[in-house]
Amino acid sequence: MLKIGLTGGMGSGKTTVSKIFSVLGIPVFYADDAAKTIMNEDAGLKQSIINLFGQAAYMNNELNRKYIAGIAFNDKFKLEQLNALVHPVTIAAADEWMNAQTSSYVIKEAALMFESPAAASLDYVIGVYAPQHLRLQRVMNRDNTTREAVLARMHNQLDETIKMKLCDFVIINDEHTAVLPQVLALHKKFLEMAG
Repeated sequence: MLKIGLTGGMGSGKTTVSKIFSVLGIPVFYADDAAKTIMNEDAGLKQSIINLFGQAAYMNNELNRKYIAGIAFNDKFKLEQLNALVHPVTIAAADEWMNAQTSSYVIKEAALMFESPAAASLDYVIGVYAPQHLRLQRVMNRDNTTREAVLARMHNQLDETIKMKLCDFVIINDEHTAVLPQVLALHKKFLEMAG
């Protein structure tokens, strides 16, 4: 079974692409969603996050994402500490999930593929590329936030050009190039490779 990573910057369209793979019958592991769940359910991790950010890190026993983001996205060291806590348990959860699948290939969708050791256990990585102005607009609309807030978050991710160069395949999602034929071509390629 092939293990395929899927990454891209905020607002690139990773989720759209992963949903197409899902419709094609390919299991998809959403690392960011899994991380949020684990941060709420893993008692040891919760305590480590409280130790790092204080009691306000959780409200009503739920992760206070806005509070943590307000600190982490403005303090690179805190962000690195948070990632050092969350990435290993999320990667372990993804590996366990992938090993339980029976399809020809699986997809692991993660924003931080190369910023963590997440890519190490994968056979190939697909990048989803969109120009920064489009990504900015999409995230501002999706999260109902300011340009400055989105840029601050983008600043903490690997440069998009570098990220795409590290990928084995790139899907262009620039509102001019059709995404579906690109996904179908990769789907066919992965089935052939796995077969």
